[in-house]
Amino acid sequence: MDSPWFPFNHQVSTCKERFFCFPYGGGNPQFYRAWQNKMPQGIEIVPVQLPGRGMRFHEQNIDSVDQLIEILAREILHYLDRPFFFFGHSFGSLISYELASFLHDQYQKQPNHLFVSGYHAPHLPDPNPPIYHLPDDQFIDEVIAKNGMPKEILAQREYLDVFLPCLRADFTAAETYQHKKRKLLTCPITIFGGKDDHEADFEHLEAWKELTTGAFEKILFPGDHFFIHSAENELIDTIVNRLRFKRSHSS
Repeated sequence: MDSPWFPFNHQVSTCKERFFCFPYGGGNPQFYRAWQNKMPQGIEIVPVQLPGRGMRFHEQNIDSVDQLIEILAREILHYLDRPFFFFGHSFGSLISYELASFLHDQYQKQPNHLFVSGYHAPHLPDPNPPIYHLPDDQFIDEVIAKNGMPKEILAQREYLDVFLPCLRADFTAAETYQHKKRKLLTCPITIFGGKDDHEADFEHLEAWKELTTGAFEKILFPGDHFFIHSAENELIDTIVNRLRFKRSHSS
């Protein structure tokens, strides 16, 4: 069941549950691998590797959410033979939600819990003007201005140039996305936000509750849009507590 979309999974036959992690715009999901060390026994972290970055650097980027979800759904179905969870940050939240909705509609499958982070509810208009169409220099300046990439990458302009194609593809996909009205999810949704994140304010985070008939929870951490790194330990601990609670109430 090897797939370039899930190159880091190593417990295909032994894990009891899978926890799929989707990267933010232009990001490489490899940093999620370290989360495995904190997961409850039997839960496998499965970072999702999009084309055009990391070990798939030479593949064509996908700049359409609809196209991305259609391909990803076919790939992930083979791995949904046991309970699973989704986590996404920023653009990864949009992917994880759309994939969960598509699977719910087409295959009557959905994650046991959808964890999303640092992104406005997809059915609301994007609060920010589009920048995907701008010339390279202007596009990068706007990404920097809106804190759209970790500071470590933005500090090295020549390094950022390598990420430009996948970053632009992800911004294009997010900014041209149009929400389709589908039946509501029934799984719980937890939305995480940064207290100083101006990309997703209280209203945009709170509106995620309108996308499920299940439980909803909003949790804020200190930090800006990339609290996923600055508050990583607190974030992981919070997720793990939810997973353990769910286990204790399902056994």
